[in-house]
Amino acid sequence: MNEELIISGRMNQGIDPYLHLWHWPIPLYLFLGGLAAGLLFFAGLYYILGKEKELPTAVKWASFLAAPALVIGLFFLFIDLKNKLFFWQLYTTIRITSPMSWGAWTLMLITPLAFIWSASYLRELVPNWDWRLKILYDFERLAIKFRKHIAWALVFLAVILGIYTGILLSAFNARPLWNTSLLGPLFLTSGLSTGAATIMWMSKDHAERMLFSKIDLILIGVELFFIIHLFMGFLASTEVQINAAYLFLGGEFTVSFWVFVILLGLIFPAILEILELRGFKVPVAIPAGLIIFGGLMFRLIMVEAGQVTRYLY
Repeated sequence: MNEELIISGRMNQGIDPYLHLWHWPIPLYLFLGGLAAGLLFFAGLYYILGKEKELPTAVKWASFLAAPALVIGLFFLFIDLKNKLFFWQLYTTIRITSPMSWGAWTLMLITPLAFIWSASYLRELVPNWDWRLKILYDFERLAIKFRKHIAWALVFLAVILGIYTGILLSAFNARPLWNTSLLGPLFLTSGLSTGAATIMWMSKDHAERMLFSKIDLILIGVELFFIIHLFMGFLASTEVQINAAYLFLGGEFTVSFWVFVILLGLIFPAILEILELRGFKVPVAIPAGLIIFGGLMFRLIMVEAGQVTRYLY
């Protein structure tokens, strides 16, 4: 039997050490935000590079998922808000030091641009649509005219959005697991990976699938690099961050993290992609679906585990 002396009211269950504030809507919001960032980044990038005809899924069709993903993600965020009637105040205040403010304004800019980008290709998606309404025709022409400007904005804002999904957590310095500068690049890489996997899954063109399979392999390698160095940094840090690392190295999140995120979400799909690149027939839905599943599980576990970690008092 272990005896623990409580000398602070902060040790009350429900307040500390366990912070029961963020539930399933937040990781889903972070996942959908990262997915949309990945889709819009590749759409804008390859349009700028003049690959619109060679990579139609990346530039055109997959981007139709980005705007709904952003809207659904914002809906999940709205569900989690305590004072829902005052959500609009996020858009009347700019605080440079607040990740929430950065995220709110980035989403306010990138969401309408995502809709405009999709609208500029709507005629190609639905060729039999009745375009006799002048307002629709004029809007389409305007969107096409400024498509390259929109593409540059999407690339820039998508990178900010992808990094923000990690910084939103790392800004909470009171939670040792989140208190690392690697979360921003790690979440960005994960979002790009899920975006690449979605494009790979949707594409009907073999060359396009192979390209994004190679891109995804690189991103998986970068993601594993960040995860390894995340734990290396924790294990070489203070006692509370060592304890945070041990949640995944023998603690309660060990099985879920290493099985669902590392093994099924990264290593196994990477092996399948390598086999496909070497000429083996692998159904694209398997590696792509596992990568997307792994990206979702990563955010669910990180949000839950981060709320368990605490500083000692």
